[in-house]
Amino acid sequence: MDANSTTTFFALSQSFSVSDIIVIAAYFLLNVAVGIWSSCRVSRNTLSGYFLAGRDMAWWPIGASLFASSEGSGLFIGLAGTGAAGGIAVAGFEWNATYVLLALAWVFVPVYISSGIVTMPEYLGRRFGGERIRMYLSALSLLLSVFTKISTDLYSGALFVQVCLGWNLYLSTVLMLAVTALYTIAGGLAAVIYTDTLQTFIMIIGAIILTITAFNRIGGYQNLEEVYLKAIPSKIIPNTTCHLPRADAMHLFRDPVAGDLPWTGMTFGLTILATWYWCTDQVIVQRSLSAKNLSHAKGASILASYLKMLPMIFIILPGMISRALYPDSVGCVDPEECVKVCGAEVGCSNIAFPKLVIELLPSGLRGLMIAVMMAALMSSLTSIFNSSSTLFTMDIWKKFRSHASEKELLLVGRIVTVILVAISVVWIPILQSANSGQLYVYIQSVTSYLAPPVTAIFVLAVFWRRTNEAGAFWGLMVGLAAGLTRMIMEFAYPPPRCGMLDPRPSVLSSVHYLHFAILLCALTSGVVVLISLLTEPPSAEQIKNLTWWTLTQEKPDPDIPLQKVSPVEESTEQTPNSGETERRGTCGRGMGGGSSSRRTFCGSQSNQAAAAPNPPVIHSIRENPFWARFCCINAIILLCINIFFYAYFA
Repeated sequence: MDANSTTTFFALSQSFSVSDIIVIAAYFLLNVAVGIWSSCRVSRNTLSGYFLAGRDMAWWPIGASLFASSEGSGLFIGLAGTGAAGGIAVAGFEWNATYVLLALAWVFVPVYISSGIVTMPEYLGRRFGGERIRMYLSALSLLLSVFTKISTDLYSGALFVQVCLGWNLYLSTVLMLAVTALYTIAGGLAAVIYTDTLQTFIMIIGAIILTITAFNRIGGYQNLEEVYLKAIPSKIIPNTTCHLPRADAMHLFRDPVAGDLPWTGMTFGLTILATWYWCTDQVIVQRSLSAKNLSHAKGASILASYLKMLPMIFIILPGMISRALYPDSVGCVDPEECVKVCGAEVGCSNIAFPKLVIELLPSGLRGLMIAVMMAALMSSLTSIFNSSSTLFTMDIWKKFRSHASEKELLLVGRIVTVILVAISVVWIPILQSANSGQLYVYIQSVTSYLAPPVTAIFVLAVFWRRTNEAGAFWGLMVGLAAGLTRMIMEFAYPPPRCGMLDPRPSVLSSVHYLHFAILLCALTSGVVVLISLLTEPPSAEQIKNLTWWTLTQEKPDPDIPLQKVSPVEESTEQTPNSGETERRGTCGRGMGGGSSSRRTFCGSQSNQAAAAPNPPVIHSIRENPFWARFCCINAIILLCINIFFYAYFA
């Protein structure tokens, strides 16, 4: 880092006052207190208490946690940065979540409840039998953790510290890792959900204040488009247009061929990625399964959907304002200038949000926002470290070392965590230069290469009874080969810098990553359908309670002999207490009747007994008729609001 950039960062760090440090310390103490309090509310000595918060979570903390899980520091940095670089179109990534969150609560959660599972690999294991698909999903989860979670969280947190304190990026990364190790709260899912709720509340309050301050600085929303289109850096590259803000910056739907985020990809390709994230990812589904009953799971999805509409106002628009206020740094295009500002040649749009926090917020509030960002980063990192090491030791290592001692498994888990962190740190320089330096676009593009096959398998497993293990496995393998080929080419041929010719193959330069997601999902589905039709169909036992068409409102049978079950799984699959009583209800008029599948939308729900040793899943898909109708009405209102926003900004 040269003298000019050091001077710039030194000036920024001078605004980091004693009151900021006091607020940061107070916030961390409050966060730890909430974590300890919430972890004491449920028994951490039972699987139900530790993994699913005692199956007693209400809709509002689950909804807040769903939102916080998707809006960590990486997405604060990434959304604001992509907003600064290209305008409001990236809001489609947030608003699209409405539809798949409702699908999660109304379609996928009932299937998961009916099947009696706790983890997503376990569902595929029950649905198809055997071990290889389950092991593959665990290995893929590890890959995605490294490429889209650990590395991006480390980078965004380190970037935030770099902008705030002027420290070197890698020194900041080491700081993140060290503090994360000290910050871990071993309170299980309840602690995570309640601390997520606290962070969500304070993030929203801080973001509201920051947004109001930023709009006051530019003279209000009506001036945003004008000042944004004038945000041209003083040092440009002659005979190029890459320094100019996009003319369609205020349009959500963009040209399907020439657009940076084409509307076809944002409508269809994005839905495929969102279905993987919201409906099949363990972190998200685990929160929904911790609900008291199905109505609370639905309410959580509705609340999370409303909250997902806020980043457009509180993250993306402030990112655009940041470019308007600081075009020479946030909007830089000259490689030498960008290296001085943020250490990356391809652009510095990722500093848009921390730049606003440092420059516009008063002392104290600035420290609070920094503390929230750091806490969100560190809590997500601890969750990822824990889940990744657990996936490897229990689903992969234990497969080859079935008689491994507990001491060996713990040692392997710690070693795997260290290896994952090392790979992620080495990956940071590649991440910095990927996708024109836009962190959010990087996350979505890597997801486009690895996630669509998983979406195809889950959707076919849930909705097509004929899907069998052979079709699912070879569909995943073909999808993985195609996706990895595109991902390797993406990093072998990085996008050209401003003013340079594009030497990339046409499959990279002409096929947008969201369009590739559509093709990859279709390819996987075609292979699955073809091989499933050419091989033996699954037995009746292999689809009982495991598809949308074979849902049951009774308690799931935990003894389906589809696969060899490890001792850990056996402990989670005990038969529920027979003493539980259920209230039966009828479906509301006008909401459909007849099949149990349709009654899921407006049936009746049992009152669960609070027996901790039971399997950590909701035992019935019945609902109270009043709350079932109430959730349906709110879902319809939510969809109308979402469609209005799409139409207004399209």
